[in-house]
Amino acid sequence: MSKRSPIATQETRDEKETSRIEAFSDGVFAIAITLLVLDIKVPHDLTEEAGLAQALLHLWPAYLAFVISFAFIGIMWINHHKLFRLIRRSDHGLLLLNTLLLMGITFVPFPTTLLAENLQHPDQRLAAMVYSGIYEVIAIFFNLLWWYASYKNRLLSKNADPRAVRAITWSYACGPSLYLVAFGLAFVSAMASLAFNVALAVFFALPLGLQRVSLD
Repeated sequence: MSKRSPIATQETRDEKETSRIEAFSDGVFAIAITLLVLDIKVPHDLTEEAGLAQALLHLWPAYLAFVISFAFIGIMWINHHKLFRLIRRSDHGLLLLNTLLLMGITFVPFPTTLLAENLQHPDQRLAAMVYSGIYEVIAIFFNLLWWYASYKNRLLSKNADPRAVRAITWSYACGPSLYLVAFGLAFVSAMASLAFNVALAVFFALPLGLQRVSLD
Protein backbone atom coordinates (compact mmCIF):
# COMPACT_ATOMS: atom_id res chain seq x y z
CA MET A 1 0.00 0.00 0.00
CA SER A 2 1.44 3.37 -1.07
CA LYS A 3 1.85 6.11 1.44
CA ARG A 4 0.46 9.57 0.77
CA SER A 5 3.03 12.33 0.37
CA PRO A 6 3.21 15.11 2.96
CA ILE A 7 2.08 17.60 0.30
CA ALA A 8 -1.03 15.56 -0.53
CA THR A 9 -1.81 15.20 3.17
CA GLN A 10 -1.50 18.97 3.67
CA GLU A 11 -3.75 19.70 0.67
CA THR A 12 -6.41 17.36 2.02
CA ARG A 13 -6.28 19.03 5.45
CA ASP A 14 -6.50 22.46 3.82
CA GLU A 15 -9.52 21.42 1.76
CA LYS A 16 -11.31 20.23 4.90
CA GLU A 17 -10.61 23.54 6.62
CA THR A 18 -11.99 25.64 3.79
CA SER A 19 -14.90 23.25 3.32
CA ARG A 20 -16.09 24.01 6.84
CA ILE A 21 -15.85 27.74 6.16
CA GLU A 22 -17.79 27.34 2.91
CA ALA A 23 -20.47 25.17 4.51
CA PHE A 24 -21.03 27.63 7.35
CA SER A 25 -21.04 30.57 4.92
CA ASP A 26 -23.53 28.82 2.62
CA GLY A 27 -25.87 28.39 5.58
CA VAL A 28 -25.66 32.07 6.47
CA PHE A 29 -26.30 33.10 2.87
CA ALA A 30 -29.31 30.76 2.72
CA ILE A 31 -30.83 32.13 5.92
CA ALA A 32 -30.30 35.76 4.87
CA ILE A 33 -31.86 35.24 1.45
CA THR A 34 -34.82 33.38 2.97
CA LEU A 35 -35.52 36.12 5.51
CA LEU A 36 -36.14 38.59 2.69
CA VAL A 37 -39.51 37.07 1.81
CA LEU A 38 -40.78 37.54 5.37
CA ASP A 39 -40.97 41.28 4.71
CA ILE A 40 -43.70 40.80 2.10
CA LYS A 41 -46.83 40.81 4.24
CA VAL A 42 -50.25 39.49 3.25
CA PRO A 43 -52.55 42.56 2.99
CA HIS A 44 -55.34 42.86 5.55
CA ASP A 45 -58.12 45.35 6.33
CA LEU A 46 -59.43 45.19 2.80
CA THR A 47 -62.44 47.35 1.79
CA GLU A 48 -64.89 47.27 -1.09
CA GLU A 49 -63.13 50.25 -2.65
CA ALA A 50 -59.66 48.79 -2.21
CA GLY A 51 -59.87 45.06 -2.83
CA LEU A 52 -57.19 42.40 -2.75
CA ALA A 53 -55.93 43.15 -6.26
CA GLN A 54 -55.32 46.80 -5.47
CA ALA A 55 -53.74 45.95 -2.11
CA LEU A 56 -51.34 43.56 -3.82
CA LEU A 57 -50.40 46.22 -6.35
CA HIS A 58 -49.66 48.66 -3.52
CA LEU A 59 -47.00 46.24 -2.27
CA TRP A 60 -44.80 46.95 -5.31
CA PRO A 61 -42.05 48.62 -3.22
CA ALA A 62 -41.74 45.41 -1.18
CA TYR A 63 -41.56 43.31 -4.35
CA LEU A 64 -38.93 45.60 -5.86
CA ALA A 65 -36.76 45.63 -2.73
CA PHE A 66 -37.09 41.84 -2.43
CA VAL A 67 -36.02 41.18 -6.02
CA ILE A 68 -33.02 43.54 -5.85
CA SER A 69 -31.82 42.21 -2.48
CA PHE A 70 -32.39 38.58 -3.53
CA ALA A 71 -30.30 39.21 -6.65
CA PHE A 72 -27.57 40.91 -4.63
CA ILE A 73 -27.29 38.15 -2.04
CA GLY A 74 -27.37 35.51 -4.76
CA ILE A 75 -24.58 37.26 -6.68
CA MET A 76 -22.55 37.71 -3.50
CA TRP A 77 -22.90 33.98 -2.84
CA ILE A 78 -21.66 33.24 -6.37
CA ASN A 79 -18.66 35.51 -5.88
CA HIS A 80 -17.94 34.02 -2.46
CA HIS A 81 -17.99 30.58 -4.07
CA LYS A 82 -15.54 31.77 -6.75
CA LEU A 83 -13.16 33.09 -4.10
CA PHE A 84 -13.06 29.79 -2.24
CA ARG A 85 -12.29 27.89 -5.41
CA LEU A 86 -8.95 29.70 -5.18
CA ILE A 87 -8.60 29.99 -1.40
CA ARG A 88 -7.47 26.57 -0.19
CA ARG A 89 -5.96 27.34 3.21
CA SER A 90 -7.27 29.20 6.25
CA ASP A 91 -5.98 30.93 9.33
CA HIS A 92 -7.38 33.00 12.17
CA GLY A 93 -7.34 36.22 10.13
CA LEU A 94 -9.33 34.67 7.30
CA LEU A 95 -11.92 33.32 9.74
CA LEU A 96 -12.38 36.77 11.28
CA LEU A 97 -12.70 38.54 7.93
CA ASN A 98 -15.14 35.95 6.60
CA THR A 99 -17.22 36.39 9.77
CA LEU A 100 -17.27 40.16 9.21
CA LEU A 101 -18.47 39.59 5.66
CA LEU A 102 -21.24 37.27 6.86
CA MET A 103 -22.30 39.85 9.44
CA GLY A 104 -22.86 42.30 6.58
CA ILE A 105 -24.82 39.70 4.61
CA THR A 106 -27.17 38.94 7.50
CA PHE A 107 -27.89 42.67 7.93
CA VAL A 108 -29.27 43.03 4.38
CA PRO A 109 -32.92 42.18 5.28
CA PHE A 110 -33.11 45.25 7.56
CA PRO A 111 -32.30 47.93 4.94
CA THR A 112 -34.45 45.97 2.50
CA THR A 113 -37.47 46.39 4.79
CA LEU A 114 -36.52 50.02 5.47
CA LEU A 115 -36.42 50.75 1.77
CA ALA A 116 -39.67 48.92 0.99
CA GLU A 117 -41.57 50.81 3.71
CA ASN A 118 -40.25 54.24 2.76
CA LEU A 119 -40.30 54.33 -1.02
CA GLN A 120 -42.64 57.13 -2.16
CA HIS A 121 -42.44 58.67 1.31
CA PRO A 122 -40.53 61.77 2.51
CA ASP A 123 -37.66 59.70 3.94
CA GLN A 124 -37.11 57.55 0.83
CA ARG A 125 -33.73 59.14 0.06
CA LEU A 126 -32.47 58.39 3.57
CA ALA A 127 -33.72 54.80 3.23
CA ALA A 128 -31.90 54.51 -0.11
CA MET A 129 -28.73 55.85 1.52
CA VAL A 130 -28.90 53.19 4.23
CA TYR A 131 -29.63 50.53 1.59
CA SER A 132 -26.66 51.52 -0.57
CA GLY A 133 -24.50 52.04 2.50
CA ILE A 134 -24.73 48.41 3.61
CA TYR A 135 -23.54 47.26 0.17
CA GLU A 136 -20.64 49.70 0.42
CA VAL A 137 -19.66 48.06 3.72
CA ILE A 138 -20.04 44.56 2.27
CA ALA A 139 -17.90 45.53 -0.73
CA ILE A 140 -15.16 46.67 1.64
CA PHE A 141 -15.39 43.41 3.59
CA PHE A 142 -15.13 41.42 0.33
CA ASN A 143 -11.99 43.36 -0.57
CA LEU A 144 -10.43 42.85 2.85
CA LEU A 145 -11.12 39.10 2.69
CA TRP A 146 -9.68 38.73 -0.80
CA TRP A 147 -6.66 40.97 -0.26
CA TYR A 148 -5.79 39.12 2.95
CA ALA A 149 -6.04 35.71 1.29
CA SER A 150 -4.33 36.65 -1.99
CA TYR A 151 -1.44 38.74 -0.63
CA LYS A 152 1.64 36.96 -1.97
CA ASN A 153 -0.69 33.98 -2.59
CA ARG A 154 -0.71 33.48 1.17
CA LEU A 155 -3.83 31.29 1.35
CA LEU A 156 -4.41 30.49 -2.30
CA SER A 157 -4.06 27.19 -4.06
CA LYS A 158 -0.60 26.55 -5.40
CA ASN A 159 -2.26 25.99 -8.78
CA ALA A 160 -4.21 29.28 -8.74
CA ASP A 161 -4.22 30.96 -12.15
CA PRO A 162 -2.44 34.35 -11.79
CA ARG A 163 -4.78 35.83 -14.42
CA ALA A 164 -7.84 34.84 -12.39
CA VAL A 165 -6.27 36.29 -9.25
CA ARG A 166 -5.58 39.61 -11.00
CA ALA A 167 -9.06 39.71 -12.52
CA ILE A 168 -10.75 39.23 -9.15
CA THR A 169 -8.51 41.84 -7.52
CA TRP A 170 -9.34 44.34 -10.28
CA SER A 171 -13.07 43.64 -10.15
CA TYR A 172 -13.32 43.90 -6.37
CA ALA A 173 -11.25 47.08 -6.26
CA CYS A 174 -13.99 48.78 -8.31
CA GLY A 175 -16.75 47.77 -5.87
CA PRO A 176 -16.37 50.32 -3.03
CA SER A 177 -16.10 53.26 -5.45
CA LEU A 178 -19.14 52.14 -7.45
CA TYR A 179 -21.31 51.60 -4.38
CA LEU A 180 -20.19 55.01 -3.13
CA VAL A 181 -21.71 56.46 -6.31
CA ALA A 182 -24.99 54.68 -5.52
CA PHE A 183 -24.83 56.12 -2.00
CA GLY A 184 -24.27 59.62 -3.38
CA LEU A 185 -27.13 59.30 -5.87
CA ALA A 186 -29.48 58.64 -2.96
CA PHE A 187 -28.99 62.27 -1.89
CA VAL A 188 -30.61 63.29 -5.18
CA SER A 189 -33.07 60.50 -6.00
CA ALA A 190 -33.93 57.22 -4.30
CA MET A 191 -35.04 55.67 -7.59
CA ALA A 192 -31.82 56.74 -9.36
CA SER A 193 -29.81 55.13 -6.57
CA LEU A 194 -31.85 51.94 -6.88
CA ALA A 195 -31.42 51.89 -10.66
CA PHE A 196 -27.65 52.21 -10.23
CA ASN A 197 -27.70 49.38 -7.67
CA VAL A 198 -29.50 47.20 -10.21
CA ALA A 199 -26.82 48.04 -12.78
CA LEU A 200 -24.14 47.05 -10.25
CA ALA A 201 -25.91 43.75 -9.62
CA VAL A 202 -25.79 43.03 -13.36
CA PHE A 203 -22.13 44.10 -13.53
CA PHE A 204 -21.01 41.80 -10.71
CA ALA A 205 -23.07 38.94 -12.14
CA LEU A 206 -21.02 39.08 -15.35
CA PRO A 207 -18.04 36.79 -15.88
CA LEU A 208 -14.82 38.57 -14.92
CA GLY A 209 -13.66 38.82 -18.51
CA LEU A 210 -16.78 40.68 -19.58
CA GLN A 211 -16.42 43.01 -16.59
CA ARG A 212 -12.97 44.03 -17.81
CA VAL A 213 -14.21 44.62 -21.37
CA SER A 214 -17.15 46.71 -20.10
CA LEU A 215 -14.85 49.23 -18.39
CA ASP A 216 -11.73 49.09 -20.56
